[in-house]
Amino acid sequence: MSERFKIMDIGHRGLLLDEALTELETAVSDCIFHGKVRAIKVIHGHGSGALKRRVREWCENQTGRFQAVIYGENYDLFDVDSAGMRADCGLPLDPDLDRKNRAVTYIWFW
Repeated sequence: MSERFKIMDIGHRGLLLDEALTELETAVSDCIFHGKVRAIKVIHGHGSGALKRRVREWCENQTGRFQAVIYGENYDLFDVDSAGMRADCGLPLDPDLDRKNRAVTYIWFW
């Protein structure tokens, strides 16, 4: 995996919604501050869908902070943002490419 591409699993650790979002915010802020990681794959899981909704709402509320937010169901070779993010991250191997995985969301930084 490329050091420019980070995977963060907040969906399988038994965190409360607010705890999961705090961890996400901390990780995103850290990545932006240090500037080495260009994108994060957030694994929020399927579950009830509450964490996925909150993660995606949080991303939408961060207007202008990210180059793109890519939902797992849209993450494929023909999506412009997916292709750009993958190129920026050194084309990381990712088993979710072209899998329409609704349990993940990608955040691509400026």
